[in-house]
Amino acid sequence: MGTPDFAVPSLEALVNGGYEVVAVFCQPDRPKGRGHRMAACAVKETALRLSIPVYQPERIKREEGVSALRALKPDLCVTAAFGQLLSQEILDIPPLGTVNVHASLLPRHRGSAPINWSILKGDRITGVTTMFTDKGMDTGDMLLSAQTKIGERETAGELSGRLALLGADLLMDTLRALEAGTLSRTPQNPEEATYEPKLHKELGRIDFAAGAEAIDRLVRGTTPWPGAFTTLDGGTMKVFELERVRECPTGGPGEVVAADASAGLIVSCGDGDIALTQIQMPGARRMSARDYLRGHDIQTGICLGKA
Repeated sequence: MGTPDFAVPSLEALVNGGYEVVAVFCQPDRPKGRGHRMAACAVKETALRLSIPVYQPERIKREEGVSALRALKPDLCVTAAFGQLLSQEILDIPPLGTVNVHASLLPRHRGSAPINWSILKGDRITGVTTMFTDKGMDTGDMLLSAQTKIGERETAGELSGRLALLGADLLMDTLRALEAGTLSRTPQNPEEATYEPKLHKELGRIDFAAGAEAIDRLVRGTTPWPGAFTTLDGGTMKVFELERVRECPTGGPGEVVAADASAGLIVSCGDGDIALTQIQMPGARRMSARDYLRGHDIQTGICLGKA
């Protein structure tokens, strides 16, 4: 059971490891792109390539999903970024239980977006935890874990790719230990737990009163989605990369203090000046701010983010 790119390495590892994957459950096809055409998720595309039957119930805990899963008689279920909570009725079907591959070091960062929040919260180290799923939101007993450092310039998208591979390897270690009878369970300490909310587009709005580090974490933690942004002359400016220029602000928060092809786009924030180095304006492609400023004017003295 999985939906996005993060779950693909785990699915492929199960197949390559010789396990009989009787079916894949994933989210229904959704509209995607500018044309809003219905598109399959990454796990569905992988399952079809591997000739594995695919089920896409709107809610797996409803009768349609329960009946389908029960008919398959799985020994074990594996979930990785599935995107739906499992009912106790679902959890009772596989006799060996349900193993989840979660992209954080539990009990920290429970919830649907642990990779993004690890960057947004300023963590230096993150990882993957396997756990036995229960009815709660990532509250089941922990099994194995693996750690990795978060790169200084790493985005959520880049980190997700690394954790997906780390999670697939950890899943194989977990299943081998389960088969060998050496797998131990460790209950989570609720006092150490953090739960992070779902991502939404407004989360990416840049507050230039915040410091450079906080804005940098926002940009990296929301890339590729929902994306960091501000406004300029009523339009939306997406921001993909930035760098610190000065440790003392030369203008008010959000004020453009330089804007030309030589200096780039320099903006003041809470504790200094930052250069917005990679941007995207409405109807344009992503490009360096310097390239944009070769053909467009941005007035110094204006404040980004103002209505």
